[in-house]
Amino acid sequence: MRRIFAVAMFAALLATPVLASPAATVLDANKAATGGSAWDSKVTLKTEYAFSGQGMTGKTWSTADLPTGHYIDGYAIGPATGGNGYDGTEAWVKDASGTVTSQGGDSLKGAINEAYRVGNMWWRADRGGASVVSGGRKTDGGKTYDVVTITPKNGKSFDLWFDAKSHLCIREYDQQGAQTIISTFSDYRDISGVKIAGKAVIDSGSGEKYLQTVTLTKAEFMPAQNPKTYAKPKVTVTDFSIAGGAKETEMPMRLINNHIYADVTVNGKGPYTFIFDTGGANLVTPAVAKELGLKSEGHMDAHGAGEGTMEASLTKVSELKVGGAVLKDQIFVILPLDALSDVEGIKEKGMVGFETFRRFVTRLDYMGKTITLIDPKHFDAKDAGTPVKFVFEQSIPQVSGSFEGIAGTFDIDTGSRAELSLTKGFVEKNGLRAKHPKGIDAVAGWGVGGPSRGYVTRGGMLALGDVKIPNVVTSFNTQSKGAFAGNDYSGNVGSGILKRFIVTFDYEHQIMYLKPSPMPLTDVGVFDRSGIWINDSQGGFKIVSVTPKGPAEEAGLKEGDVIVSIDGKLAGETTLPDLRQRLRNSTPGTKVKLGMQGGKYVTITLRDQI
Repeated sequence: MRRIFAVAMFAALLATPVLASPAATVLDANKAATGGSAWDSKVTLKTEYAFSGQGMTGKTWSTADLPTGHYIDGYAIGPATGGNGYDGTEAWVKDASGTVTSQGGDSLKGAINEAYRVGNMWWRADRGGASVVSGGRKTDGGKTYDVVTITPKNGKSFDLWFDAKSHLCIREYDQQGAQTIISTFSDYRDISGVKIAGKAVIDSGSGEKYLQTVTLTKAEFMPAQNPKTYAKPKVTVTDFSIAGGAKETEMPMRLINNHIYADVTVNGKGPYTFIFDTGGANLVTPAVAKELGLKSEGHMDAHGAGEGTMEASLTKVSELKVGGAVLKDQIFVILPLDALSDVEGIKEKGMVGFETFRRFVTRLDYMGKTITLIDPKHFDAKDAGTPVKFVFEQSIPQVSGSFEGIAGTFDIDTGSRAELSLTKGFVEKNGLRAKHPKGIDAVAGWGVGGPSRGYVTRGGMLALGDVKIPNVVTSFNTQSKGAFAGNDYSGNVGSGILKRFIVTFDYEHQIMYLKPSPMPLTDVGVFDRSGIWINDSQGGFKIVSVTPKGPAEEAGLKEGDVIVSIDGKLAGETTLPDLRQRLRNSTPGTKVKLGMQGGKYVTITLRDQI
C-alpha cells in the first residue's frame, strides 16, 4: 500500500527569483527587488516558523548554507517531531519515531531541488547548472505573473510564478508523485538588508481543510557553519527489544489476498489483526484507538493506489508487541483501514509498517507462513539469499531493475496483492500498451483511495537487481490520480511476486535478500478468470466491477449484482478470499453456477483473459 500517509513539512523560505523573458532583465530585477548585492555577503541563514494546519500547531526551523545550498530542517508539530537534511551528497530524513534514514529516488531529487532554492542558484551566471525555460506570462486573479520552469542538475522540474510588477516569487508548483503541491508566498520582510517571505501556504490539492501555513517568527544571518552541521546525524534508538534478550522471534502469518496478517497487541490489549506493509506506517483504526483511549491529533489526507483519499490523524502508543518483539513510545497514524473490510473479507485493526521494519531485520516466509523479526546485531546474511540493494523513497524500499529490458525503479510493497503494477508515466513513455495487444481493462487491486484500475496483461522479464522473474502478470495503470498515476518511479512489486521467495529485509543496510521458496508455489502467475471484482456485502458478494467482454459479462452479470450462492452452497459457507482464489485458480473451462439475489441463476465459464 503505497504512500498511505504524507505530511508536507515546510523548511526555509527564501526570496525566490524567477527567470522570465527577457531572462537577464527579469533575473536582475528580482535580485534587486530582494536585496541586490546585499545577498552577496550572506553565508548562513537560520530561520524559525510557526506552523498551523491540518488541525495541528507547532513550529519548524532551518539552518541553510547559501553558497552550497546545504541545509538541515526540523519540526515539532502536534505529537510528532522530526527533520531532514542534505549535505551535498546525502539526503536524509529523521522520522517521527526517531530513526534516521538516507534517501534516494524522488526524495533525493527533492532534496537537490531544495538545495538549489536555498542557494538562490538561478542568480548565478550559469544558473547553477540548471535548465531554465520561460513559461511566458500568465494572468490569474487580476494579476500578471512571469512563469518559469527550472530543472536543477540531478533534480526535477518545478514551476515558479513571479509577480510581473514586484518581481517577487508568489507561487511554486512542485510535482510530488501524482500530486501537485502549490506553495503561495507573501508578507515579504526586510531582514538585514534583504527580503524574505514571511508567510507561506502549502496546498496539496485536497481542499482548504488540509492547508498548511507557516509564518516567520525569527530569521538571522550567521557566519559559515561546520559542514558536518548538515550531515546525516548518527542516532541510536533504544526503544525496541526482543523478550528475554533473544536473537529473534518467529510468529505465524496468515496470507489472505496476498496480504500478510498476524496478531499483535497494543498497550497490552488485543490480540488485534494487523496487516504487514513495507509501504505503510504503524497505525491503528479509529475503533481500536477509541477502545484504547488514544488521543487523536490533526487531520491529514492519506493517499494510496486509488484515486480517492482517507483522513488520517496522529496519536501516541506506549507499546506495540509483535510476537516476542516490543516497540515502546511510538507515534502511530489513526486511519480507517477497517473501511476496507468489505474489500479484504477480513476485519483489519491496524498496520505494522516502516517503523517496525526499520528496527528489526524482517524475514517473510510466504509459503512457510511465518514472520521472523531478528535483532540486527545478530543477523547473519550467509543463507539469506541473493542480495538486492535498495534505496528509500520516503519510507518505501525502491529497487533498481528492469521490465522487458527497460531500466526502471520499482517499489517493494508487501501491502500490494498484485505481481507488478507499472505507473502510467512509465507505460506511456515506453509505449508498452501497443507492445501487449492481449490484455483486459480491469480492477487490478484495491487500497487506500479505492480501486486501482489498469490494463492487465502478461509481461516479459522483470529484473530486480540480479534476480530475474519471467512471465509476470502486469497491470499498466490507466488512472489519472493515485500513487500509480505519476512518473516519479516505474512500478510497484507486490506480494504476488514476493511470495515466490523467502524475503529478508535489512533496512539498516538497505538490502533485500531473495531466496527461492523451497516449498511448492501456489497461486502465482495467474489472474482472475471470471471477469468480475467482488466485495463482501450483506447476504452475499457484491459485484463492483465487470471486465468488458469477460466471462461474467458474457453470462449477463453486471455491476451491483449480488451473489448469494456458489454451486448450490450459500455465500456464507465460503469466504471472500476463498471465492476469489477459486475464480482465479480453477482450470479454464470450469463452469461455476452462481445464485443471484432476486432468484436468478447464472453460469459462467472460467477462462484465461491474458
